[in-house]
Amino acid sequence: MGRSPGTSEGLRVTRRMLWVSLPDQRPRREVYWMSRMPRTEVTALAAQRPEGDLRWVPSSYFRPTRRFVEAGALAWVRGLDKQQCSDYEWVTSLELCSLVTGQASRWRSAGSSERRVRQAVLTWENLPDQPIYKVPLYRQAVESCRRADLLLCMVDAAREHLLANGFDEERIRVVKPGVDTEVFRPAASPSLEPRVVFTSPLAPNKGIDRLLEAMAIVRLSVPEARLTVAGRGPLEPLVASAAADPSTGVDYVGTLDTAGVAHLLREGAVFATAPRPTWKWTEQLGLAYLEAMASGLPVVTTRCGTNDEAVTPTNSLVEDDVEALADALVAWLRDPARRALVGAENRAHVLRNHDLTTQCVRMGEAFAQIEGIG
Repeated sequence: MGRSPGTSEGLRVTRRMLWVSLPDQRPRREVYWMSRMPRTEVTALAAQRPEGDLRWVPSSYFRPTRRFVEAGALAWVRGLDKQQCSDYEWVTSLELCSLVTGQASRWRSAGSSERRVRQAVLTWENLPDQPIYKVPLYRQAVESCRRADLLLCMVDAAREHLLANGFDEERIRVVKPGVDTEVFRPAASPSLEPRVVFTSPLAPNKGIDRLLEAMAIVRLSVPEARLTVAGRGPLEPLVASAAADPSTGVDYVGTLDTAGVAHLLREGAVFATAPRPTWKWTEQLGLAYLEAMASGLPVVTTRCGTNDEAVTPTNSLVEDDVEALADALVAWLRDPARRALVGAENRAHVLRNHDLTTQCVRMGEAFAQIEGIG
């Protein structure tokens, strides 16, 4: 158990938060944002040490069944009962249907009636009718959220989802996430090399397979075009195979840390993905878009879910079609002046609407509004 040195030293802590992680919590995301909120002290139950100025309680998880495993949502955390409600003002978790959210609700309900712990749930859910809610354990977790004090939405569509499912509007706040605009910044001189960059999970729903197909078409018109892929996932063998063939123009660099992703984006000309929905998921926002836009790159992507909440109209949102992807990429690769213009607009958009420090302050303000209600 330990606390990282961080920015909250010297500030009076006014909010003590217990964060209950999913077992596969991704780094530098939700719990990291909580730790960046002013005057907030975070203790995180998590399998791996989270990034951020927080105290980590190493935790393990168990699943009620192995017959139906839905990412990390179908798991309870061990050791929550050892935490004392009197040590916290808030207990917070990710997603309405995660079992740890239902667990957090029960934990705070079992605490002292003299000092009630508030509950917050962060959500990205943008499907009006989420079919996974039909699974009883998930449905129980969702119903427990009706007693939560704060439902903090990461996208506008999540607010619509909550309202469509009968949640109390007074408890809902929308604060879209931010990216570190000091880390993700444009290159001193824009790249003239026709390099397309992909930095998302190597999974079918993110469309790396479609992008590989599109690049084969792109290289018929722009033979020097290259695609650099960073990430990991079930389609890694497909990417590795393409990279092993010099005729494809594909480079696979594996998994990169934050600084490595930022460096790669600065070397690119265009950022591209090709997401497509599954039976229980559609694109929600896409932090990879924001990182690319903060780095001064134009974006080419398929229209999917609510990714238009991140990708502005001056970029290319195309239909789920390989030739449409290829046509958009060729147009951008052949027009460096347009890339520079839209890249600068993208950077300005992220600075206005998705700067990490600013958005973490706004998240803190959402908590403060609920605290002010009593």
